[in-house]
Amino acid sequence: MTTKILSPQTPWPHTALTHDGDAAPVDHRKSRRWLRLCAAYLLACVPFAAQASFFKGEALDTAADVLAIVILIFVPIGVIALFWLVHILPEKIAEKRHHPQQTAIKTLCLLSLVFGGMLWPIAWLWAYTKPIGYKMAYGTDKHEDYFKEAIEQAAQAKLTPAEREALEHELDALAASNQLTPELRAIRARLHSLDKQAASPAPVQAATPQPPAQSSGQPAQPGGAV
Repeated sequence: MTTKILSPQTPWPHTALTHDGDAAPVDHRKSRRWLRLCAAYLLACVPFAAQASFFKGEALDTAADVLAIVILIFVPIGVIALFWLVHILPEKIAEKRHHPQQTAIKTLCLLSLVFGGMLWPIAWLWAYTKPIGYKMAYGTDKHEDYFKEAIEQAAQAKLTPAEREALEHELDALAASNQLTPELRAIRARLHSLDKQAASPAPVQAATPQPPAQSSGQPAQPGGAV
């Protein structure tokens, strides 16, 4: 009886036979990877002892009561608050961008509550649109709140010269087209008064005369003896 010793040229286990009968090398990394996947799948299928809860007895009843109170009371309040914050988001965006039609956007958000949120996307898009038609009709694409905030910043010297000049130019353009509202007219007059105060020099206060210093000795008596 003879013993056959496997050599590196032997088809198994280092090589595998192809359809043509040739020997091809076997990738052991793939086979090991498949073995690991099969082992992980078998471990996942092994049933383990399950436990319903960490609590037992009265502790379990108390935890269930607390969880029920949270779900029935606090969760609906949180959902309603989140829905309200998301629903008024177009209004906040319009106010931040000084949209001239922010009052209409706010009304559309309120109407969307009645129609189940169907108008909310329209309000969102409206808040981000640039009101070109409004500017052609009224001469500006900003709400009056923008001019109110700008004049307050100008009064506190928080505006740069370029921003102040742009504000004055826009108000003058509205005045030239006779489209100034009473509030904008008052803002324009206040801005001109601030410009006059900045241009006029500060008054120089005259130095008040100081009284002559008295000597430490007693004053001489008139007509007294020498």
